[in-house]
Amino acid sequence: MKETIIFTDGASRGNPGKGGWGAIVCENDTVVELGGREDQTTNNRMEMMAIIEALKQVKSQAKIIVNTDSSYVVKGIREWIHGWEKNGWVTKGKEPVLNSDLWKLLKAQTAGRSIFWNIIPGHSGIPGNERCDVIATSYADSNPTTLFNGALHDYHTSLEIPAVLSMRTKKKSKSSEPAYSYISKV
Repeated sequence: MKETIIFTDGASRGNPGKGGWGAIVCENDTVVELGGREDQTTNNRMEMMAIIEALKQVKSQAKIIVNTDSSYVVKGIREWIHGWEKNGWVTKGKEPVLNSDLWKLLKAQTAGRSIFWNIIPGHSGIPGNERCDVIATSYADSNPTTLFNGALHDYHTSLEIPAVLSMRTKKKSKSSEPAYSYISKV
C-alpha cells in the first residue's frame, strides 16, 4: 500500500487577525490542494485547520506522512493532548486549553491511523511547504490562488524533501515509547 503525503501551512495577518490555511494531499497518484480562511484567528489555529482538513481528505488506510512547520501542532498531538484530555481540557496552570475545539477535531482525525509527523523548517525552499504558504497567505489576504486537483504527473510542485531538512518524528505518546536509560561506571 502506498503512503499518503500531506504538506500544510497556516498564516495570519495579525495574531489574531485575518488568517488562511493551505494543504496539499497526495494520495494514490492524485494531488488535491486545499485552502480556507477565517476573519479573526491566529496562526496556530490556521496551522491546525490545515492538518485537520487535509486528514479529512484521506480515504486510504495507508501510512500518512504529515509535513508541517508547526512544532506546536506536532508537540500538541504527540505529547500535550494526553494530559489536557485527562485533566478535562485544562492546563497544569488551571487555564482552559487554547484551541481545545480544534485539538478535539484533530484527535478525531488521527484516531486509528498510522501517521508520521515530519517537522520541516518553514520558508526554507521546500516546494510543498512553499506552495502551502502561498495558498495560506492568499486566503488570508482574501485573494485565493487557484487550487490544483488532478494527477500527480501533472502537478507543478515537487513533493520531495531534502533529507537534511527532514526532522521526522514517529507518532507515539510518551507513555508508549520504550524507556531510555544507560548506566555509567565512573
